[in-house]
Amino acid sequence: MTDDLGALAELGGAAAIEIVASALVDHGAHAVKCPNCGAPVIGPYCAVCGQERNTHRRSVHSLLGEFLREIASFDSRILRTAIALVARPGELSLAFQEGRPRRYVPALRLYLFVSLIFFLVLSATGLAIMQFDFFATPEKFVTNAKGQSFAITKYDNEPIPLPDWKAKEPGPHYSVQSRIHFFAPIGAYHTELPAAVHTSIEQDRLHAASDVKKRKLAVWIKTRVFHLIEALQSDPAAVNGPLTQWIPRVLFILLPLFALLLAVFYWRQRRQFYFVDHLVFSLNTHSFMFVAILIAVGLGQIMPGDIVGWAALAAIALYLLLSMRRFYRQNWFWTVSKFLSVSFVYTVFFLFPAVVAVIVISLLGV
Repeated sequence: MTDDLGALAELGGAAAIEIVASALVDHGAHAVKCPNCGAPVIGPYCAVCGQERNTHRRSVHSLLGEFLREIASFDSRILRTAIALVARPGELSLAFQEGRPRRYVPALRLYLFVSLIFFLVLSATGLAIMQFDFFATPEKFVTNAKGQSFAITKYDNEPIPLPDWKAKEPGPHYSVQSRIHFFAPIGAYHTELPAAVHTSIEQDRLHAASDVKKRKLAVWIKTRVFHLIEALQSDPAAVNGPLTQWIPRVLFILLPLFALLLAVFYWRQRRQFYFVDHLVFSLNTHSFMFVAILIAVGLGQIMPGDIVGWAALAAIALYLLLSMRRFYRQNWFWTVSKFLSVSFVYTVFFLFPAVVAVIVISLLGV
């Protein structure tokens, strides 16, 4: 039945076009057959398939002019999209929901474009997402009245229990700590540990591998940790490659999860906002997140990283709040309440576990 109705509608539409074409011809208009679908064409475009009547086959000048007009139109749309994305939170999502998306770049294409630019800039500028810097601190061994040995470092001054074989090792003794650096130039940090530290790490690895009393999983984890320390000593940016590989994948999974979270909190407005509306909102929000982080990366090269990092987080949070207010059009009480709830659930149960998983997977890939 549905197919019959569709066929009748299509037949009726074609008949209506022919009637209109005949009427225009009667009034002096010149009709031609569309070269693409064969329907009669009166104006510059076919009313059935949208094919242009004039394809500019005879003039190179016309073809070049059409190309320049397309470039100018595309550039203006990119500029409008960039201004709306940065300066008008929620406008891109609202334009889609209200049925006026032609002025802007589609949300999925914008997200892919911005994320690609983000990673290309990091690659071109030689910046690593994350680097590890190790340093050694001298430590001393002490023994309590029960004969238990402990290591005390100048770094935290906290006693650390030691096995007997470790306490009997000849000195000097060191404790190894690490620092994490974000978006710093590759090669900016170098790890130079004393020879005694390398010897101690190798002995620890051998003891862990030969300890049959421990479970296999514990032995594997400890051996893996030693391998990571050795790998990151020689290349502090070794984890950057796996991070670059996995972050886009994980973020692409988070996009629909964030949209689903919004759909849950705005369930009462489900007749007004479909899931695709929440998904477009999620795409645009994450696109701004890439832009904000990219700006923060640039500022972080000339300003203290901590200040820039917190400023970027504040900008992203404010952008999300204003976007929710503009797009969902609720009062400030409900907007702030849902903003806090969505941010908490998304950060604690989705974003933070995903970031930890990416770091772990990247470390395992080193």
